[in-house]
Amino acid sequence: MTAVTVNDQEYREFCRFLETQCGIVLGDSKQYLVRSRLSPLVNRFSLSSLSELLQNVVAGRNRELRIAAVDAMTTNETLWFRDGYPFTVLAEKILPELAVNKRPIKIWSAASSSGQEPYSMAMTVLETQAKRPGFLPSIQITATDISQTMLETCRTGVYDNLALSRGLSPERRRMFFEDNGDGKMKVNAKVKQMVNFRPQNLKDSYALLGKFDVIFCRNVLIYFSPEMKAKVLNQLAASLNPGGYLFLGASESLTGLTEQFEMIRCNPGIIYKLK
Repeated sequence: MTAVTVNDQEYREFCRFLETQCGIVLGDSKQYLVRSRLSPLVNRFSLSSLSELLQNVVAGRNRELRIAAVDAMTTNETLWFRDGYPFTVLAEKILPELAVNKRPIKIWSAASSSGQEPYSMAMTVLETQAKRPGFLPSIQITATDISQTMLETCRTGVYDNLALSRGLSPERRRMFFEDNGDGKMKVNAKVKQMVNFRPQNLKDSYALLGKFDVIFCRNVLIYFSPEMKAKVLNQLAASLNPGGYLFLGASESLTGLTEQFEMIRCNPGIIYKLK
């Protein structure tokens, strides 16, 4: 039977590795998360125990294993139109405001996970265009994630019934999906062609991505240290066009981290505008 225990020293060393690689801070009581996320990799890489896996990851003996470990620890569940209000605010406030400029609108989903957020953005844009034909200029959505596994899932745009049941209305399912022929559904061409997926570690420079009018970076900062949060927020500010908007997760705040944004209450919800 494969050993799945994690001793304190191995856990601390892996935590340092993970923070160095992607900024995620696990804290002192997340051994259970390491066990549940990494245990499947033990058999996949023909290792004798979780202890051996952690030692190999930290020592850098197997690049594929290191990538798989980071993938496993950074993959988070998500859902369609999460929290609701960001997409309402995007449709009713931000897109009409930006449309006045008559130039292409660029939106960035900075942690796309399995694709629900950027595809929800695309559906929001298509719904807005349907209500006001010719009103919006061209819109480009860039979606990034650190996990290559997640990016591959995103690019296929194929989801099972469980994933589709989480936040997606029957009407949107009919409008924006088609049968994949295997009991699953895939986003249709109109939705898929609006989103460009590419890898990005939020610890690194974003310069090659260009400038954006709107950035969604939701439910990501909660995993970072205060120093990393401040660094990421300042880099996000530098990636926004003047007057651009930033969306954070419902439990996230800018307090004490950066003064580059003005908080706007939308009732419900809060968004941030670049000063």
